[in-house]
Amino acid sequence: MTKLAGVFPVLPTPFTPDDAVDAAAFRRLIDFAVESGADGVVYPGMASEVETLSAAERGRMVAALGAHLAGRLPFIVGASHADPAESAARAREGMAAGAVAAMIMAPPQAGQDVERQVAFFAAVAAAAPGLVIMLQNAPAPNGAALSPEAVAAVAAGVPAIRYVKEETLPCGQHVTRILAAARGGPDGGLDGVMGGAGARFVLDELARGANGTMPALELADAHAALWRAWSAADRAEARRIYTATLPLLLLQMTFRVRATKEVLRRRGLLENTAARAAGPKLDEGDLAELGALIATAAPCLTLHPPA
Repeated sequence: MTKLAGVFPVLPTPFTPDDAVDAAAFRRLIDFAVESGADGVVYPGMASEVETLSAAERGRMVAALGAHLAGRLPFIVGASHADPAESAARAREGMAAGAVAAMIMAPPQAGQDVERQVAFFAAVAAAAPGLVIMLQNAPAPNGAALSPEAVAAVAAGVPAIRYVKEETLPCGQHVTRILAAARGGPDGGLDGVMGGAGARFVLDELARGANGTMPALELADAHAALWRAWSAADRAEARRIYTATLPLLLLQMTFRVRATKEVLRRRGLLENTAARAAGPKLDEGDLAELGALIATAAPCLTLHPPA
């Protein structure tokens, strides 16, 4: 398998006005990711409101993703679960749909204990032969918030773990430390560490050796352009895009998927912005501020100009 690198946005889950999963809208979002120049996609993740999806909904959407992508981009299936057997089942479901890897969150119930973490991931790998795992290290309470050295030790103990998505703060420092610790491992290190945290620290992560980023979808074209500029050693252009988009990402940090969906609506990519996830809703003042921040980012949004 070609090593995974670049921009892999996490796709949101669109809903109809009556709260059903909207497969037609989902296909439009997949097409946007492809045309934006993204290097791959991730589904489902926290930005997909995964905690609100039933097993049946989740399975249908993963299958729909694989069928609609039809090999145009690689995709990583989210397969986190407290039970390693359930996590493996979700990974196999993704692999059957064409996923090249499974992103699995370090389980908080295993705590900071490296041996318990290794046992968990080893059980997942044993139940899903051939699985490539991306260990997602997220802050508490959702994740285990492993130290960088613990992340590297868990990866060293489970050969199926080839990638890490690092989201604990300070993200940049942790990328440096994971890569340094992993280089001393038995196989010479990981295939890559990707940044998360909504791409709010993406330049620092890339400067420290991250091989990509996994933001939400609404700015996929801008993030793809930033990655291309960085890869071409055009640091000034990468910085320009980052500076223009960061204020909008800061607002998204508070309102999460609701902000993502509203930006997608204003870009003509989504009709209904309903969300199931818990969290604050945008009021009139927030919507006005979001509009101003979209205008700041607009020169970097090359597709579907925002209304």
